Amino acid sequence: MQITLSSAGKRFSREWIFRNLSYDFLPGKKYAVTGPNGSGKSTLLQVLCGSLLMNEGNCTWHLDGRHIEPENAHLYVSIAAPYLELIEEMKASEFLSFHGNFKKFISGFTTEQILQEANLLHAADKQIRFFSSGMKQRLKLAQAIFCDVPAVFLDEPCTNLDVSGFELYYKWINTYCSNRLVIISSNDKNEYSFCEEEINMQDFKR
Repeated sequence: MQITLSSAGKRFSREWIFRNLSYDFLPGKKYAVTGPNGSGKSTLLQVLCGSLLMNEGNCTWHLDGRHIEPENAHLYVSIAAPYLELIEEMKASEFLSFHGNFKKFISGFTTEQILQEANLLHAADKQIRFFSSGMKQRLKLAQAIFCDVPAVFLDEPCTNLDVSGFELYYKWINTYCSNRLVIISSNDKNEYSFCEEEINMQDFKR
């Protein structure tokens, strides 16, 4: 999947979050979006997902040479972010099954297998509200990475993860995202060290 920004700008009230941003995000490549807190990293990810409209410029999506209408962009992307809440009254297995009704999983993976990958199979029938913060983050990442979509967006992906959680994250990126567009929003180099290009939001504060 290719996403192209042309002279893109987003503001809230009178403050420009970013402006004059032109960039091509190419299929199969990995990008880091960096910058201080409040610089617009999460805002940019929401624009690229098609969930937030810009105030100027254009954002276009293409898959295998075919144009994707903006209102359908969300069908081709998955995202894990701190501001996206889990449904804590659900059990882990119910939560993944629920999402599986909207976007299918990577071929060959069942809900049980995904929970096994996330080291959460033992908690499959436990309500998410009883999970530790690290368990919740692994579930968020699993929901995003195991979706069968061409683009994966991860905002602060390793929040609350311990060493084993980081290792799991690297494994999933290397194994299941090698041929997909991946965009990481983070200030932690450990979360995006594998990225090929970096977009610093401070460069677009005009």
